[in-house]
Amino acid sequence: MRIGLDLGGTKIEGVLLDRDGGEQARRRVATPKGDYDGTVDAVCTLVAWLEAHSADGVSVGIGIPGSISPDTGLVKNANSTWLIGRPLLDDLTDRLGPRVRLANDANCFALSEAVDGAGAGASTVFGVIVGTGTGGGIVVNGRVLEGRHAIGGEWGHNPLPWPAQGEWPGPSCYCGRTGCIEQFLSGPGLAADHERVTGEQCQPETIVARAAANDPSAEATLVRYEGRMARALAAVINVIDPDVIVLGGGLSKLDRLYESVPRLWTPFIFSDLVTTPFVRARHGDAGGVRGAAWLWPVE
Repeated sequence: MRIGLDLGGTKIEGVLLDRDGGEQARRRVATPKGDYDGTVDAVCTLVAWLEAHSADGVSVGIGIPGSISPDTGLVKNANSTWLIGRPLLDDLTDRLGPRVRLANDANCFALSEAVDGAGAGASTVFGVIVGTGTGGGIVVNGRVLEGRHAIGGEWGHNPLPWPAQGEWPGPSCYCGRTGCIEQFLSGPGLAADHERVTGEQCQPETIVARAAANDPSAEATLVRYEGRMARALAAVINVIDPDVIVLGGGLSKLDRLYESVPRLWTPFIFSDLVTTPFVRARHGDAGGVRGAAWLWPVE
């Protein structure tokens, strides 16, 4: 049995899986936003509740909105800023024992889809999340590729490649740079692009609905979005050449992406033939929490 937790900015979701990935228990609690000690307490309480539903010993995997620095052992790059600079892994290990593993939440999503999701059976899976933010994870032969600095797959904080007129230097990003992929491909990035061009404030779902109703300005916004996603993923294919790219997050529900993006990325890929599958995540919003559970592989 294995426990997976997805530690988000507003909620902590936990699941108990059996050896075959069957769900035995699930619970969601509010994240004590801004309260580090309260967050640690909430994680441990949720683990205890899930553990009570298992007769066996359980492993614990936790996806976090950041990563653990290999140099200091402290949390870095977290948009849940109260975690930054804190010894989260050490504090949880002190409370729960050495059965705890932590990983970036996008890595957990990619692992979930590689183990028993849309990328099952593929040797190299690149998982992409386009929602409130933009993240990515790489899984090779069933294991997350974290990298030397624990930033493997941090796709969203690279510059948008092959920038067109008006895309460079691009909008400012919270990371301190400009023109990051996240500022174009996240939900807020889509809305901000629409506002820059039209002067109109719209939520992403409104833009999508208006485009479906043949609104020309909304359609133009989505066409720009598709082209940018195609270029951004073409750069990934040129570097790691994954066997499959799996898309998750709120914007993954946009059906047209799966036809338009592969058509648009081909001119930017350094190959005579491009057949990379581009597919929707199988587990949807549950991918992160399931992937956290799979941080401990079946022995």
